[in-house]
Amino acid sequence: MKLLALDTAANLCSVAVLDVETGTILAVSSEDIGTGHAERLMAAIAQVVAAAQISITEIGKIAVSVGPGSFTGVRVGVSTARGFALALKCQAVGISTLQALAYDAAKAFSGRPILSVIDARRDELYAQFFGEDGSATSKPMVTTLPMIVQQLEERGGKHVLSGSGAPLVDEKLDQPLDIAATAATGSIEAFARLGALRIDDGEAPKPLYLRGLDVKQQQGFALKRKFVE
Repeated sequence: MKLLALDTAANLCSVAVLDVETGTILAVSSEDIGTGHAERLMAAIAQVVAAAQISITEIGKIAVSVGPGSFTGVRVGVSTARGFALALKCQAVGISTLQALAYDAAKAFSGRPILSVIDARRDELYAQFFGEDGSATSKPMVTTLPMIVQQLEERGGKHVLSGSGAPLVDEKLDQPLDIAATAATGSIEAFARLGALRIDDGEAPKPLYLRGLDVKQQQGFALKRKFVE
């Protein structure tokens, strides 16, 4: 079976095709585009499928990043994955950016507890703790720097930090920790391999939103009503 992996949750527009039976990544595209994922993603998919020398109809499963990350980017990836799954009549599974970052960290520092942490701006962090075996030991959360430092101290152990928030956390610690990655999302290989392992629960992937939209209501602005007699 061939698996198509998509990640548009952060600054990267990443696509990969994995041969699940052999465990081989057949083709990869990962571009740092910042924004504009909706305009670039379909072309990237076509490029990777062609490079893998397969037909799009050979895709039997889709793995997509569900965030946390950019609201727009996450929506683009999830809606694309769901659309392809419907058209191809195949499974689609969601993988969080925090889990993918933990996967990458475990490859670099095996047998260590991990804290995946992403800079969410506005003095907030997206975070999740993982154990030595890679299993989650907390739920995904939106938190603050002082709170996550306190949790690290309470948990003890030599955690590995992974994500764009890692340098921020490490700076506040008395004893620096190992940092596996400083990106805002995991590698596309992580999404592909985690997606291959994920058992389909029958539910379509949906965005993992840990806080509300960054929308402020306008103040001091109103349209005068026009009355017609």
